[in-house]
Amino acid sequence: MLSRVLPVLMFFSLLCSPGAVLAENLAMIDTNYATPKHGHLQIDRVVVHKAKRRLDLMAGNEQVRTYRISLGDNPEGHKLWEGDERTPEGDYTLDWRNAGSRFYKSLHISYPNDRDRELAAAWGLDPGGEIMIHGLPNEAGDMAFAYAGLDWTDGCIAVNNEAMDEIWSLVQDGTPIRILP
Repeated sequence: MLSRVLPVLMFFSLLCSPGAVLAENLAMIDTNYATPKHGHLQIDRVVVHKAKRRLDLMAGNEQVRTYRISLGDNPEGHKLWEGDERTPEGDYTLDWRNAGSRFYKSLHISYPNDRDRELAAAWGLDPGGEIMIHGLPNEAGDMAFAYAGLDWTDGCIAVNNEAMDEIWSLVQDGTPIRILP
């Protein structure tokens, strides 16, 4: 896939600004950052670094996989209400999955928790829900490359479809997720 996307990225990068944009876009495509040191991986937690646009799969103290992510259109700060286009921050659980979502696979994040509900209620607002880790929109097709490096979700955490396949296979329901600013 990279061999098909690379020429297109190079073309668009040169149109925008040579050099820096191309290098940045190429770095966002790579999803095989780390490889396991042992045979069977037991992922015991997921850590998201919103500011770095990075999702790490952890086994004990070892970071075994890292992926480039996209967030909501308004990524800074903790999610406060439905429609704010923010990604929540804090400790949650990946509690169920949906193979038939409108995005390429999805893992549900247990937002909102009791504290999230209390914060939203204090403002007279609905905290929202349905926050997921997911792949690209099912209709992305040949335009999938255009999502790389953009914050485009309504508050979810998005990865490319190849990364989603790997996360789907390595992360079990019930896995804790920590979302950091």
